[in-house]
Amino acid sequence: MKPHLCFVAAALGMYFFALNTTVHAQQVKAETGGVAIGRDVIQSTVVIGISQEKVDELVRDAKRPLEELTTQQRENIALLKEKLDLNERQVRAALAVIGENDIPLERLAAKLVEIAERFKVLQETASAQPGDDPKIASLKTDAQKAIDVGELAKADGFLADVETEQRRALDRFAVSAAETSARRGGISLARLRYNEAAKHFATAAGVLAPNGAYEDKRISYLQQEASALFQQGAEYGDNAALLSCIERYRRLVDLASRERVPLEWARIQDGLGIALTILGRRESGTAIIEEAVATFREALKERTRDRVPLDWATTQTNLGAALFRLGERESATAKLEEAIAAYRQALKERTRERAPLEWATTQRNLGNALFRLGERESGTAKFEEAVAAYRAALKEWTRELAPLQWALTNNDLGVAVFSLGWRQGDREKFEDAVTVYR
Repeated sequence: MKPHLCFVAAALGMYFFALNTTVHAQQVKAETGGVAIGRDVIQSTVVIGISQEKVDELVRDAKRPLEELTTQQRENIALLKEKLDLNERQVRAALAVIGENDIPLERLAAKLVEIAERFKVLQETASAQPGDDPKIASLKTDAQKAIDVGELAKADGFLADVETEQRRALDRFAVSAAETSARRGGISLARLRYNEAAKHFATAAGVLAPNGAYEDKRISYLQQEASALFQQGAEYGDNAALLSCIERYRRLVDLASRERVPLEWARIQDGLGIALTILGRRESGTAIIEEAVATFREALKERTRDRVPLDWATTQTNLGAALFRLGERESATAKLEEAIAAYRQALKERTRERAPLEWATTQRNLGNALFRLGERESGTAKFEEAVAAYRAALKEWTRELAPLQWALTNNDLGVAVFSLGWRQGDREKFEDAVTVYR
């Protein structure tokens, strides 16, 4: 291989295409005064007003008394209170949770927003219910107080006692017991303990009889179990969890039938397809990714453009990602061409005006597929289209809003410009590539 081709191959190996990594995780943007968390999107973009390094510093000092912190640290905690809409003790608890888990620096902000959202859900669902036994009501109140001050382990302990009391009268309190197990799952999610959360949601589902009066609630808990297993498998490289997730989704496809709940069935198919794509990326061969492609096509039978245009666009993007991976492993170009077509379809609804960050994600994915196809074809047309797609993505993935995505996309752009210059014998393109890399 010639030296310049070695350079390109090495570069591509380091920063090429990143697939959506979660069914329920998440494109997130937190603005002043609150947090937001979404679903079925690929990369997370979080704005909390504090640099990653400062957040990391707060994480390291999360268990030090407040009075021992610097003035700047206390001001940063006050800013996090405002941005995340939490009280001071909850902010300190969230930072401590981050410290207990091996979270990469670039994901600290995203995980803070995730934990903040979990706190909100816990606060909304923690109160005692009418008809609760006095002892259970008291324990729930204690759990609520613990959540309010960020003591999640203590809250989990109270809820464990609630769970024990409720199981003594399971026939009368089956639904209530299931809700408590699910709330424990919510606490585990807030602590980023996804395997533990999955077990709690499975317990919640197990309390309720199949095909009973609360079948929809039981299915909902099974979905939350699958989602937690997905996060464990996708974020931590845990293939065993990912395989369990896939098995759960396959069961859910039958439980939430197309005839009864067509859009929910399609959403589950989409989630199954994403999990299969991620597993397929980690294994050799094409069988698993081919199954993912077929699964996305099934989802699109109900997730139509007319009925749910943005969901349709999301599944088109996910289909494009699976086709792209398949195309990489095949010598023919048909799958890459199909991937490009799927991305272009998605962009018909995933517009810059309607969903700017999702639009940028799809533009970058489109650029990657065009670039790979350009490598296999003569001429420069596909390279030029790839360059245009990367530049489009950078209109929304700015350095201020999404510094990591901005850098990765500039890297992709640099490779495309370099390759274009090599094929054209154009010195100016090499100089442009150097500028982009810098």
